[in-house]
Amino acid sequence: MKLIADLQIHSRFSRATSTTLNLSNLEKYARLKGINLLGTGDFTHPKWLAELKQELKEDGSGILTSKTGFHFVLQGEISNIYAQDGKARRVHTLLLARNFEIVEQINSALLKKGRLDYDGRPIFGFSCIELVEMMKEIDDDIEIIPAHSWTPWYGIFGSMSGFDSVEECFKEYSHKIHAIETGLSSDPAMNWRLSKLDKYTLLSSSDAHSFWPWRLGREANVFDMDWSYDDLLAAIRKRKGFVETIEMWPHEGKYHYTGHRNCNVCLSPKEALKLKNICPKCRKPFTVGVAQRVEELADREEGFVPKNAVPFRNLIPLSEVIAGTTGHAVSSKQVWEGYYKLTNAFGNEFEVVLNTDEKELKKITTEKIAENIIRNRNQKIPFKPGYDGVYGVPIFEEKEEVKNKVTESKYTQKGLEDFW
Repeated sequence: MKLIADLQIHSRFSRATSTTLNLSNLEKYARLKGINLLGTGDFTHPKWLAELKQELKEDGSGILTSKTGFHFVLQGEISNIYAQDGKARRVHTLLLARNFEIVEQINSALLKKGRLDYDGRPIFGFSCIELVEMMKEIDDDIEIIPAHSWTPWYGIFGSMSGFDSVEECFKEYSHKIHAIETGLSSDPAMNWRLSKLDKYTLLSSSDAHSFWPWRLGREANVFDMDWSYDDLLAAIRKRKGFVETIEMWPHEGKYHYTGHRNCNVCLSPKEALKLKNICPKCRKPFTVGVAQRVEELADREEGFVPKNAVPFRNLIPLSEVIAGTTGHAVSSKQVWEGYYKLTNAFGNEFEVVLNTDEKELKKITTEKIAENIIRNRNQKIPFKPGYDGVYGVPIFEEKEEVKNKVTESKYTQKGLEDFW
């Protein structure tokens, strides 16, 4: 059975999240998006865990169901801030667990190290090595996944506080790591440039802080599996039944390019290196973006595809396509009306953006929106890249000079560096 899974979200108990982020809204908008399996988010938080226990039921499969039959998997995120090898480290890690009993054991172990009640993503001062040791003593089927791996501040490979390899981070426990999240500012093609990542499955998740469809499922995984935690582990650990990932364009991620937002400076890796990563306006160091960090660690040229690589597609969320085409805000009444017309007609957002024929789209929406949905599907929309915490901006105008700069492949940067 083919399903679409978003394995990392947050509850309203995490910082900077929607106050109306509850299971009911998550289910409603996941169905609207076309998601079949959703991470619960924040199982370490006592109040959120109490809601999960009240609203979700277990059947022994390791996949939980809501009262209306929607599927969830128990998921949390940990922030480890510590020193290792003479350097300050900040790494966020995704945890997946089979059942509530295992979650209770996880939380009991973490409570010996600090508090859990102040944030849905709790912070601890011990290392990722100790985290793996702790989790595997509880249950070897707890899946431990470095989250948004390239984010400068809190990714395993982040330019500000990360490592150069999985092995450097996890040391003797690196064999217990089977997958990494690529994050919003990179996609699989960028990760394929590092031969040392070939043995790790590349997962994509939204890390959503709200339930809106331009956040939820903006990155996701397509699996061919039954409703089983064992099948999910097989997909993650062995790529069995792993069909593809759905990716944001890395250019849209907040940390794709290098730059300094206070000075409105955004640069490609080549340009940033010419300036020795120092802002020409304020003379302070840049926030080194993911594209540049990949260049630093890569041992392959762009375009290389490893054996057994899981395919992927880059997509802009439908709400953003409608907003960019019409000039209205993504949360405006006009965009919602256009969104609901399409999803009501064709079932859900992923069906619209991935599968619906252009002629059928034009029966429901404007010709221009339909054309941009197809351009989006065919990866024909260029970007002004994101940098230093600023999201990238898709360019929907069909000006000739923009059209000529669109990359025909899925491999980032080419054709755009000189334009912006």
